Amino acid sequence: MVNHTSSAVVPRRFVFLLAECLSMMSLSSAIEPLRSANRLAGETLYAWTLASLDGEPVDASNGIPLAAHKFDDVYANADYVFICGGLRLPPAREPAFVAALKRAARTNAVIGSLSTATYLLAVAGLLDGYQCTIHWENLPAFTEAFPDLLCSSKLFDIDRDRMTCSGGIAAMDMMLHLIRIQHGSDLAVRVANQFHHERIRGAADNQRGWRDQNHASLPRGIRRAIEMMRAHVETPLQINDIGSAIGMTSRQMERLFMRHLHATPARYYVQLRLERAHELLTYSSVPVADVAVATGFASPSHLARWVRRAYGISPTELRAAQPRP
Repeated sequence: MVNHTSSAVVPRRFVFLLAECLSMMSLSSAIEPLRSANRLAGETLYAWTLASLDGEPVDASNGIPLAAHKFDDVYANADYVFICGGLRLPPAREPAFVAALKRAARTNAVIGSLSTATYLLAVAGLLDGYQCTIHWENLPAFTEAFPDLLCSSKLFDIDRDRMTCSGGIAAMDMMLHLIRIQHGSDLAVRVANQFHHERIRGAADNQRGWRDQNHASLPRGIRRAIEMMRAHVETPLQINDIGSAIGMTSRQMERLFMRHLHATPARYYVQLRLERAHELLTYSSVPVADVAVATGFASPSHLARWVRRAYGISPTELRAAQPRP
């Protein structure tokens, strides 16, 4: 669907390539600031087209079908081409999207991604030598699959002719950033106000997953201990060594963890490693044996015992249970 309004200004043209089960929130957060900028400016600053590989409608992850143009009919004249992701694609569907992105990259367009679609840019080799970001839930699996890429936990990352976004309302911040650069801070703030978006977050802002949100009010010692645990998932540290590093005895750590997190430090550490294993099993095709190594478990069977204890099913069953388009 193309936004049509007469204007003396040559609009910047966006093509959003829709992957099956894309995130509607990410797509809306990217488009709505552009629409609002046009309305407030009184002219068409931006135009956009939704595209699919075959020109057929695409269902978002919430089940709403989105009409789309055929990608090969619309990408050649785009200034920006964004691949829009959501739920994980079946591996058999990836090559067609990868080929389409490579075709787009041979034009002068800026190539970008929303939410989990950063993965497809990486598979296409379009992020080699670039900074990038992806949704925090997918970050462990992404860095495991692409250890040589420079992937951060930023809300969005703009590096030359690549733009990657962690998804959700971070897409609004990214578009507001573009509006501010291209048409001034006044318009960007006016657009943000239309959506009750109180602060335009910048490229330096990091994502705040639920763990960070929950840990913000914890005592500094516990936060430091958790940071050390997160940094040593593959090769777990001894609890005594963590205590020594942060200036606490094991008894002090145990008392504080039980009071604030309702778990011993050792049990919390295992839970953190299990969450990382869950992310790798859910968002990657890394073999179970490699997941065990990456999360500090002695063997696949050791990992399987803990996964079954935590989730009631085996690692293979957990992976198979994830929704697919």
